[in-house]
Amino acid sequence: MQDKTIKTVTKDHAEQTAVAVLAWLAGEPDMLARFLSLTGVEPGQVRDAVNNPDFLAGLLDFLMQHEPTLLDFCSATQTPPQDVISAYHVYVRPALDSGEI
Repeated sequence: MQDKTIKTVTKDHAEQTAVAVLAWLAGEPDMLARFLSLTGVEPGQVRDAVNNPDFLAGLLDFLMQHEPTLLDFCSATQTPPQDVISAYHVYVRPALDSGEI
């Protein structure tokens, strides 16, 4: 059973949300450094990586794994958390044990 509070978004909207996360991280040097460290992506690789769906998923996952960071992003960009959650679900499908399939 799907949670009704999570709206369905298009792949384009999910991509735009992930790119907005990257833009926000660019203005947060400590957070960007943490993200790059966790992913192993070098700063010079970001421009090409933004075309990779796995990289975009990683941007959203980075927020989803740390609620304070998610809320900081949402506050700074006036993005409802539900929009990030919906975009995340475009890239990352629910696991078998999540109860969401």
